[in-house]
Amino acid sequence: MNVNVNETEPVRTDRLDLIPVEVGHAEEMVEVLGDPALHTFTGGEPEDLAALRARYARWAKGAPDPEVTWLNRVIRLRADDRLVGTVQATIGPGPVAEVAWVVGTPWQGRGIAKEAAIGWVAWLRAQGIEEVRAHIHPNNLASAGTAKAAGMHSTELYEDDELRWTTAQPTD
Repeated sequence: MNVNVNETEPVRTDRLDLIPVEVGHAEEMVEVLGDPALHTFTGGEPEDLAALRARYARWAKGAPDPEVTWLNRVIRLRADDRLVGTVQATIGPGPVAEVAWVVGTPWQGRGIAKEAAIGWVAWLRAQGIEEVRAHIHPNNLASAGTAKAAGMHSTELYEDDELRWTTAQPTD
């Protein structure tokens, strides 16, 4: 079963707009994502402008597998008219979405990731997604709190040293 979602629909929360990523967002996002501390749990290092533009261009083309949909959004803080992070979802095959979020260091601690994740997961569920998953490093307590706030619970399953969180009901 493949789920049809509105790939261009913006998602609004009280303070945020989750807007489909465009190549032109790279100029602002290179600063937002430029702190090496954002890679503490995921590895790697910040991308330069050319690499970020190239990544956003790949995302715009969509997933190479026709059974998979990529949704990549920038998070715009309306009060500041400023991009502050991203949310992502890889949907499929079937009604399952793998999600991720990142908020730039200067905007952390303001509940932005929590608000974005809650809105994102709720929107995905409203689109017919039956299960939403996130993979979070066990020491990343902020992301674990965000996942919990978005209605997920941790499981005992690990992938690449990250713990799976899910909206699926636990089985006993």
